[in-house]
Amino acid sequence: MIAEADTNITGKVVVITGASSGLGEATARYLAERGATVVLGARRVERLKTLVDEITRAGGKASARATDVTDPAQVQTLVDAAVEQCGRIDVMLNNAGLMPHSPLERRKIEDWNRTIDVNIKGVLYGIAAALPHMQRQKAGHIINVSSVAGHKVGKNNAVYAATKTAVRVISEGLRQEVKPWNLRTTIISPGAVATELPNSITEADVAKGIGQFYEEYAIAAESFARAVAFAIGQPDDVDINEILFRPTRQEL
Repeated sequence: MIAEADTNITGKVVVITGASSGLGEATARYLAERGATVVLGARRVERLKTLVDEITRAGGKASARATDVTDPAQVQTLVDAAVEQCGRIDVMLNNAGLMPHSPLERRKIEDWNRTIDVNIKGVLYGIAAALPHMQRQKAGHIINVSSVAGHKVGKNNAVYAATKTAVRVISEGLRQEVKPWNLRTTIISPGAVATELPNSITEADVAKGIGQFYEEYAIAAESFARAVAFAIGQPDDVDINEILFRPTRQEL
C-alpha cells in the first residue's frame, strides 16, 4: 500500500542532475521505488546506465543522458528529452555540486571557477531549462540543493559557502517570481551526508580533515532522498520552501 505522502509522487516525472552517485543516485532510487519516472543526468555515463538498469529491473521507470551542468545546451537537452519522452516535467532537482575546500590564501583559482560553474551556473541552467515547460503546464516544482554551508561559513570553505548562499538567494527570488504559474520551489540544505563530495577537495591536508569529519558524522544519502520526497509529496497547495537538516551529532 502506498503511503499517503507517496501519492503525490507516483507518476511524476523527475529530472535529476548529478545523478550518478551520492544524493542524486539515492534520490533516483527512492523516488522510482515510489512510482516516479526519473530522468537522470550526469557526466559518468556508465554509472548512469548501471543505475537505470537497476531501477528498471526492479520495476521502476528511468532513463538517462550524459549531462555536464556547466553546458547550458546539455542541461536543456536533458530536460527537453524528459518532456519528449514523458509529455511533461513535474520536478527539476538541481543537485550537481562540487566542494573543493581550500584556504583563500592558496589561490586555487581553477577550483573557484569550477565551483562557481557547477554550483551556481549549473543551478541557473537547470532553472532556465525547466521553467518554460513548467510555465506552459502551469505546474511544476524546482528543487535546488544548497548546504549547511549556505547558512554558516567556516574557514577553508569561503567560496563553496558563497556558492551555496547564492543558491538560496536565487531560489528565493525564483519562489517569488513563479507564483503566476502555480509553481513550487524548495531549497534543501544538507549537513554531512555520506557522498563522494569530499573527493572534489584538491588540497591533501584539507581533504584529510574533511574526510575524518565525514567518517565520524556523515549520515546516509537516503536522508536527503527522504527530504526530497517530503517536499514533493505534499498536496499541490503546500509549498515547502526550505529544508535544513544535519546529522544529529553535527555541531557546525
